[in-house]
Amino acid sequence: MQIEKRLLPSISMLAAFDATARKGSVSAAARELNLTHGAISRQVAALEFQLGASLFVRSARGVSLTEVGAAYAVDIQATLSALRRASLRVITSPLSCTMNFAILPTFGTRWLMPRFPGFLQQHPDITVNFVTRLSRFEFGPEGIDTAIHYGLPNWPGAECTFLMGEKAIPVCSPELLPRAKNMLNNDPRDLPLLHLESRPDAWKDWFGKQGFDVPGNIGTMVFEQFSIAAHAAVAGLGVALLPRFLIRGELDRGELVILSGQAMTSEMAYYLVTPDAKRDYAPVVALRDWLLETIESEKP
Repeated sequence: MQIEKRLLPSISMLAAFDATARKGSVSAAARELNLTHGAISRQVAALEFQLGASLFVRSARGVSLTEVGAAYAVDIQATLSALRRASLRVITSPLSCTMNFAILPTFGTRWLMPRFPGFLQQHPDITVNFVTRLSRFEFGPEGIDTAIHYGLPNWPGAECTFLMGEKAIPVCSPELLPRAKNMLNNDPRDLPLLHLESRPDAWKDWFGKQGFDVPGNIGTMVFEQFSIAAHAAVAGLGVALLPRFLIRGELDRGELVILSGQAMTSEMAYYLVTPDAKRDYAPVVALRDWLLETIESEKP
């Protein structure tokens, strides 16, 4: 018998041993567990064989624990009690569990986090662990239950739930606005454009929709994250094409102003992506419902 198996007796063996040890009688243990006398005896004998140790002294008057059996009984009683408590917590609170949630940095900090206390208030028994992911990954090896994804709903082996689209607008600092407007009206190629690594063709597409033939690679800087691009625009380093819902704070405070009211709607969108194996996982279902309800409630 492999050593790993020897160290992990079945629950039925341990329950039979525990009841017999506590009751001091095979018959009493059988009544407690609603089993036959023979079934209890066989389970205890199988446990002794697996451990290679005698746990009881048997006589015509009944059974009594050996010294080894008495020490083992104390440990097993504690283990079975812990198992019962853990099972009771699951039965009485089925959502009392953990969810590993991958988020996009800017979406997470600017849209999700200000609203997330509402989710925790509704589901206080769910523990959420956040990780940041900018590109696709393997759910299984990373132990992630669900993720926010921007792109197309084509993640293999996963369910993609549409959350919201994205309308990007060109913005800049108030100080840069007069000069930027002049450039836009006369020669857009002079505009200091700030590019996003995840949206390499965004400016080219935007200019194309306005009827301008402008190369997509014009500009001065490329940024990995929206938040850094927004800070660069606030500092007057250039014009950024950013989703309106992610820069409401800067717009409201006057740190950024809109260069043109012409927004660009992308075919890509934000999705909650869940691997097929986790689509019915209770915390994920709760998160999905809450996200959809929250987004719906904020529609104008």
